[in-house]
Amino acid sequence: MAVTYRERSAPPGLGQWVECLWTVSALEPISARPVRPDGCIDIVYSRENGLQIVGTMTTQRCFDLPANSVTAGVRFRPGMAGSFVGVSAAELTDRIVPYAFGTERRLKSANSAEEVLGLLSTLLRTPENPPGPVQRAIAAMERSHGEVDLDWIADQSNLSIRQFRRRCLDEAGLTPRRLCRVLRFRNAHTMASQTTQPNWAAIAANAGYFDQAHLIRDFREFTGETPVSVFSNIDRALAG
Repeated sequence: MAVTYRERSAPPGLGQWVECLWTVSALEPISARPVRPDGCIDIVYSRENGLQIVGTMTTQRCFDLPANSVTAGVRFRPGMAGSFVGVSAAELTDRIVPYAFGTERRLKSANSAEEVLGLLSTLLRTPENPPGPVQRAIAAMERSHGEVDLDWIADQSNLSIRQFRRRCLDEAGLTPRRLCRVLRFRNAHTMASQTTQPNWAAIAANAGYFDQAHLIRDFREFTGETPVSVFSNIDRALAG
């Protein structure tokens, strides 16, 4: 296989904030590898681009991977990156920005993906304070794959829906409604990637879509393609 994608569990004690550590290794040059919206912010390292923050995405982005390259990253749960990156998520949406942390020289001299992940783990320190009400509300949205009543969620945070919208944008980089759509799309995408012949009507129903047409609408908005096109000619090992 030309490309290998692997995930590793979050470091001990950081599961509330970190979804996973991950690596992508390419033996051959890969052009325009798609990465689809998932509601998350990542810290990413490669020798070619250095250490970067990849903000929450509203649409699919494609990346080129050189031959014999390793890219490694820390994927934060939706709304949980702020304590680590030190900037509002809203300022990072659909952006990739350099991230200086003083480990670049050691990262550049790392000899394996595992060594890179170990060094990236040193960037992570358990925040002094636990997740606040807005972060807990966003976590509830994540657990339900976006299938929540937003008025109820805002009320649980002791905020008006307008206040919660502003705070969610600041913490997650997306408004509550758009974050719910991304999380629902991500769930549908995951379901489809786990089978060789996706039943799109069943996936739409199980992911909470009103009907298959609404699922198709989200796929078109977030990937630029229909669900069938997305999954017709891809290696499912690269679908995440």
